[in-house]
Amino acid sequence: MPDDVPRKGPDYDDDFYAWTQHQAAVVREMPVTDNRFDRDNVAEEIETLGRSERDAVRSQVHRIIEHFLKLQFSPATQPRSGWMRSINDARRILADLYEDARYQSELSLEEYDKVEATKLCPEECPYTLDQILQKRWYPEP
Repeated sequence: MPDDVPRKGPDYDDDFYAWTQHQAAVVREMPVTDNRFDRDNVAEEIETLGRSERDAVRSQVHRIIEHFLKLQFSPATQPRSGWMRSINDARRILADLYEDARYQSELSLEEYDKVEATKLCPEECPYTLDQILQKRWYPEP
């Protein structure tokens, strides 16, 4: 691609983290014609927002795995309900992520006139965490 043709970059709805990092780079490349515009700090804030979102998701997955391990291997009986409550809380956040992803897939399918396929998307995530994290695993049509 020639240097004078702008790169579109990642799509906001497909990969928010990648989008924020790309937009921060674009802001840094923009010429500043008005000294009131704080380009470097605006770019840093955009990058930070993307990292915060990514880190929040990682934190919830980490919390689930940590408490799974405690439930499976700890002989303790008293904190178990607290660990299960924590897992449930993190799962609700992951369920919200699924709902957002399902909505996005429906919009994409509608864009390609696949409206009937949107009705097949389940309300709840049909994939296990193992499946989601397993390299080279894809659902069968």
